[in-house]
This record gives sequence, structure tokens and C-alpha cells, in this order.
Amino acid sequence: MQRATFGAGCFWCTEAVFQTLKGVEKVVSGYMGGHKENPTYPEVCTGDTGHAEVIDITFDPQVISYEELLLIFFKTHNPTTLNRQGNDVGTQYRSVIFYYSDEQKQQAEDMIAQLEQAHVFDQPIMTQIEPASIFYKAEDYHQNYFNDNADKPYCSFVIQPKLNKFAREFADKIKPELL
Repeated sequence: MQRATFGAGCFWCTEAVFQTLKGVEKVVSGYMGGHKENPTYPEVCTGDTGHAEVIDITFDPQVISYEELLLIFFKTHNPTTLNRQGNDVGTQYRSVIFYYSDEQKQQAEDMIAQLEQAHVFDQPIMTQIEPASIFYKAEDYHQNYFNDNADKPYCSFVIQPKLNKFAREFADKIKPELL
């Protein structure tokens, strides 16, 4: 098993996407990249901790590659906005890849270069690439959020449309029991 950690705005949306993937064993919502030890959600929301909302992914590289995870990361959020995803604004919502090896760093840099060269986005990619630091697990009520709260308005109006779009483009990557 290997590990990947991505920040792509609100971790509820990102968690819901990556939980559906074949080869992804575990997705945990949390915080990384800041200076405050053991931050709480209210503290991270102030933008003063330096942490981003992230998902920490445990995956089987024999089933899904890190490069495939990167592509899904870029295709399921807007990497061209600085410290913003939709209505969520602040450094805690930044687009960021935390790498665990030189190989992951190189793959992230290569992916960005390929996407830029292909003009996939109308604006430059603002995604940061940073070495992984201490991962702090978010509070329990943030874990498995979409699956536990699908009837809530945010899930219905924000997360479900994102999952629908994702399923149309990446159906071959989704766990069969979720199709």
C-alpha cells in the first residue's frame, strides 16, 4: 500500500470522489501543511493555522497508480484558483499535493506540465506541491461525510453533482458495487 495526500477545497467533496475508486483502501479527512499542532476544524477555518483541508489516501498501486490519482485530483476540482474552491475561500481551501517521495514530487510536477502544455485549463494551474508533513485527522463528524449525510442540502447540491460528473468520466475506475 502507498499513501497520497491532496487538498482540493472542502474535504467532504474530495473524500466522496476518492472513496469510490478501485484500489483505494482508505480515505481520511484531515489537515496538513500548517504550523498549529493538533488543529481543530474551527481553528483551521480561521485560515491562521496554515493547514489545508486534505484527504489522506491509502491505495494499492497495483490497482490504481499515483499518476491516475493525480489525474482524478486535477479533473475533480479547479486547480486554477488560488486559495479558493467555489464559495470556499481561504488558504485552508488551497489546491495542494503533499508528496511522500521524490518520485511522487516528480510525477506531480510532470502532470502539471502536461496539463499546462495541453491547455486543459483556461488559466494557469495554481496547485502547490509540498513535502508531506504531519497529518492531523479531522474530527469524526467530518469522516465519511457524504455517505453519512447524503440527504443534507450541501451533499445534494454540491457533492452529488460532482460525483455524477466524475462517474460519467471515470466509470471504469469506480468500484463495481458503487455503479
